[in-house]
Amino acid sequence: MVGGNAIKGSRVGAGPMGEAERGDAAPRTRISFYCANGHETRPAFAMEAELPEEWECTRCGLPASLDQLNPPPPPKTLPYKTHLAYVKERRTDEEAVAILTEALELLRTRRANGEVIY
Repeated sequence: MVGGNAIKGSRVGAGPMGEAERGDAAPRTRISFYCANGHETRPAFAMEAELPEEWECTRCGLPASLDQLNPPPPPKTLPYKTHLAYVKERRTDEEAVAILTEALELLRTRRANGEVIY
């Protein structure tokens, strides 16, 4: 025989009382926000709440504003940079040659002295 659980599927606070137990919900209003792709997002806000200037579009993720004719532009995304690209920003070609030459001389010296190099 399988043991039963009388409150299976229930959660704390669940019950027939509903709103009367928790109080009435604050009056709400829906505000339209528009993105650069022409999507409209309508989140609900409490009537007394201060409205944000921008909201994220739920369809494409772009920033959206209250002005339908002048939505905010999409954010500029920078391309992925490799480690080598960052190094090239910091070093000139002449500096790179000097560093490489110094490293090779050190390596050759260590090999000539019989050191094990991994």
